[in-house]
Amino acid sequence: MKILVFGGTRFFGKKLVMRLVAAGHDVTIATRGKTKDDFGDSVKRVVMNRESRENLFCLAQEKWDVVYDNICFSPQDALYAIAAFQDKVGKYVYTSSLSVYSARDRALVEADFDPFYYEIVTGSREDFDYGEGKRLAEAVFFQKAGFPVAAVRFPIVLGSDDYTGRLEFHVDHVLAKEEIGMPNEEAEIGFISSDEAAEFLEWIGTKSDLTGPVNAASDSVYRLDALMQLIEEATGKTALVEEVTEDNDDSPFGIEKTYYLDNSKAKAAGFVFQDLHDWLPKLIAYHVSNK
Repeated sequence: MKILVFGGTRFFGKKLVMRLVAAGHDVTIATRGKTKDDFGDSVKRVVMNRESRENLFCLAQEKWDVVYDNICFSPQDALYAIAAFQDKVGKYVYTSSLSVYSARDRALVEADFDPFYYEIVTGSREDFDYGEGKRLAEAVFFQKAGFPVAAVRFPIVLGSDDYTGRLEFHVDHVLAKEEIGMPNEEAEIGFISSDEAAEFLEWIGTKSDLTGPVNAASDSVYRLDALMQLIEEATGKTALVEEVTEDNDDSPFGIEKTYYLDNSKAKAAGFVFQDLHDWLPKLIAYHVSNK
């Protein structure tokens, strides 16, 4: 397949490109060119600005079997893509987010946010917070695109290659005996690994005809207090968890209510997810061992 990837030089985007190349696809990556990659001659490269309508139309001079868009953050970004890739793409895979949902103290299903009827407001990335930008981009794709679209709703993605250091934050704070701010330790949370996120994107783009909004998260969840207990066991130290702390000590996982995804739709379509309890303790151990 001839495949275009927007944003494929770090984290799960990089792992997606590696999987696509290994599978023998003709892959082009489109980025700002600020992050070096080690793909060598196995991919083609285009330096571009994802927010530029003209840049997108240049890429759309060719036809693509699949386009992966990991860096669409606004309705404007989505509108530009629709205008450029009309009649030029077989399937468009948009990386969306758990953030399109409001917490409901239960597993969130795709119908909890319906982009097909969400009122479209135009604007660029700077005009909206992250969640609203993702909601509006989905609304634009599903209400206006003339090509098949899958919006993959990921939870927080974790991995040894997570440049944001969200899990590492907790390990570091426990090791340093620093307070961690968590408003509700009883809240349940889910994740997906960067490896599994890449595997899922490859699957939905090249091996499945599934379209529409799709949740993708590892099986199982953790209560935050149980997650902190894992870190305590791995470090041999006691976590200092408080409901309120200084802002720079607030947990990146510090949700007020249970907030995780139901992955039944993707499972029914044939994808087999890993269990969170199988890989997260190993990732915690990795971070501890590298301190």
